[in-house]
Amino acid sequence: MSVLIQEKSEQELSHILNDADFCNIVQDIINNQTVQEMKKYRQHYNTSTYDHCLEVAYISYKICKKLKLDYKSMARAAMLHDLFLYDWRKSQRDVEIEGLHAFVHPKIALKNASQIFDLNDKEKDIIAKHMWPVTLLHFPRYKESFVIVIVDKYCALHESFLHYKNSIFNH
Repeated sequence: MSVLIQEKSEQELSHILNDADFCNIVQDIINNQTVQEMKKYRQHYNTSTYDHCLEVAYISYKICKKLKLDYKSMARAAMLHDLFLYDWRKSQRDVEIEGLHAFVHPKIALKNASQIFDLNDKEKDIIAKHMWPVTLLHFPRYKESFVIVIVDKYCALHESFLHYKNSIFNH
């Protein structure tokens, strides 16, 4: 079954792309060829992994900036938190992973991100712990890691809500 991945338009992302401070922080990441490959993979319903990470990164960045936390490490790590580069649905997966996606993809994303970028300890923790409490034994070490835990779930729910809203009202 082929599912269309609908990239968000520049208009839909304009609030993010027009934030010069945010864009300066993540510029090298969003321009990276491997990161751009996330546009090929579906995250939640019709949202690409790239668009999901961009929204999580921007919302997390704004929250951390408001709370006077390390918004730079947050923006960078959140943009990389799902850098796993495969379709996670078992029926469509073209790679073998050891375990269930929800439990193993933070390690895969961290490994991939570490091979491309020089990450600090906080960025590594944000990526590795973003699925807590699903990854129960991997407790977040930093306040920023807790922010992404919440924002990632919020964005997943929002993407799901938009999908069902569009299915109900557009058919």
